[in-house]
Amino acid sequence: MIRVVRALPGSAELAACFAIRLAVFTGEQGVPAEQELDEFDDVALHILAMWNGEPAGTARAFEKTPSLQKIGRVAVLRAFRKYGIGAAVMRAIETECPGSGFVLDAQTQAMGFYEKLGYTAEGPEFLDAGILHRLMRKAASTL
Repeated sequence: MIRVVRALPGSAELAACFAIRLAVFTGEQGVPAEQELDEFDDVALHILAMWNGEPAGTARAFEKTPSLQKIGRVAVLRAFRKYGIGAAVMRAIETECPGSGFVLDAQTQAMGFYEKLGYTAEGPEFLDAGILHRLMRKAASTL
């Protein structure tokens, strides 16, 4: 069972978010740790998803403009992939930011995942931390 929570500054939940990111991006993908944790972590909304009580996935968002949120650092530990955890953290961020549009830099191998959630690719591919990415966008919900 998935449980999603907001990770508050200084909390064990936020530490779990950082640990997941380091495991996925630094451990699996070779992103240098000094690039993974950055100045946006201090101002971002952090979401933690747990699977049966175990930290499993995370994502963050921060305001780019008053009506646009930048989502990033979406990561799910290998053992918990295919349970819908990535979609759960994305929905949680969208719910926490009503009336906002969203942008993200998607790894090209993950673009299909974001497309299923209503994101559309824009512009050319680019390298970030040695990994191909593409900008994706989702308009603010009208609900």
